[in-house]
Amino acid sequence: MRKTILIMAAAVLASSCSIYRKYQRPEDVVPMDSLYRAELVSPEEDAKAAEDSSSFGYMPWEEMFTDPCLQKLIRTGLENNTDLLSAALRVQQAQACLTASKWAYSPSLNLSPQVGYNYSLSGGNGSGSGSYDLGGTVSWDIDLFGSLLNAKRGAQAALLQQEAYRQAVRSQLVATIANTYYSLLMLDEQVRVSEENVTLWTEQIRSMEAMLKVGRITENALTQSRAQLYGLEASLADLKRQCQEAENALCSILGSVYVKIERGTLDGQTLPTDISVGIPLELLSNRPDVYSAEMALASAYYSTNQARSAFYPKLTLTGSAGWTGALGQAVTNPGGLIINALAQLAQPIFNKGQLTSNLRVAKAEEEIAKLTYKQTLLDAGEEVNNYLYALEIYGQMLDRHLAQRSDLERTVQTAESLYQKSTKMSYLEVLTARQSLLAAQLNVISDKYQLMQTTVNLYRSLGGGRE
Repeated sequence: MRKTILIMAAAVLASSCSIYRKYQRPEDVVPMDSLYRAELVSPEEDAKAAEDSSSFGYMPWEEMFTDPCLQKLIRTGLENNTDLLSAALRVQQAQACLTASKWAYSPSLNLSPQVGYNYSLSGGNGSGSGSYDLGGTVSWDIDLFGSLLNAKRGAQAALLQQEAYRQAVRSQLVATIANTYYSLLMLDEQVRVSEENVTLWTEQIRSMEAMLKVGRITENALTQSRAQLYGLEASLADLKRQCQEAENALCSILGSVYVKIERGTLDGQTLPTDISVGIPLELLSNRPDVYSAEMALASAYYSTNQARSAFYPKLTLTGSAGWTGALGQAVTNPGGLIINALAQLAQPIFNKGQLTSNLRVAKAEEEIAKLTYKQTLLDAGEEVNNYLYALEIYGQMLDRHLAQRSDLERTVQTAESLYQKSTKMSYLEVLTARQSLLAAQLNVISDKYQLMQTTVNLYRSLGGGRE
């Protein structure tokens, strides 16, 4: 019998070893090596460990964005954005939960003073007596099988997850403010070019009206020019609308009512061109969303351990002490001291399948968290690679459109010169050249913006913009 008990005890101890294990990052999530460089640490500690890294993602946003107006907007957004403030409050909630889980190791103490008074009336005479009880109870759960330990570790993982989420919101906020600001600069440039073309076409139509009177051009050329002018004016009005909406959107992101946004020019912006990203899949550890997904997996792992620990015995120590006596009778009936102590060991035997069901649910949640973590890694890798390739392509597009604009500028000059010297050339050729030049000018502006936006998005996708 003794041998049987020892064997059962050894089996229980062996099966409970996994309950005390710390979370370890799964290596089989995605087929890659050395994805992370550090153990389970907070994002701040991971950033300190990578101070010497030359990754583009580790560049402070003040060095990334040198425009003083943009820096001022980013600082305002970091102070007032409602999403970021909400994320900070979630971190405070998680910190409170972690503190509560640490206090769970301590005994609980409760005071329960009582005072009673009895009064009886008999034969017209009444008499009363009182009593008092000054007592308290203490209870202490002994963490034999890691229930409190896993609860604390799970709370710590949840705190790291919320901190990573706050960093992700911050990183996204910095990128969104920058992209919206650059979008506003692009619209300003498009408005400027469109206004110049509207002025030019307006003056040209006046000249054409005079040339029509002397027979230099046909009425068809004049009407086509007017139609083109109407289209330019409509496009200009729409660009101004988009500009106003971009300002409104930026004010909303900053957490303020509408104000006029102070800004520079598109050509005055400078962004890093020598971008070092190292090995993209290794540097994904800098991304807060990837870290948050892993902390969700760690939290689910500890929840599973908690569900396992519920199958094992629970030891609780309780005690009570008090002073009791009768009121008004301190001499004839002095108070007495009462002390009780109790140790209780509870072993679950049958709980209607609840413990088994809870364990199955926890295991399923852990697998879901693991799949989410895997997909987050895959999405992050795809995003980085896409932006790296897009950065190269937009650079090529800008070079081609700059060359196109230069050739079309010479084409317009040549067409106008030939039209002035020759009566055989149709003025429609001049109009066509001007239309092509306008399209090329707008393409150059768009390419510059796309290049800036892609650079900002790559910066964010590598974890840039964190504290």
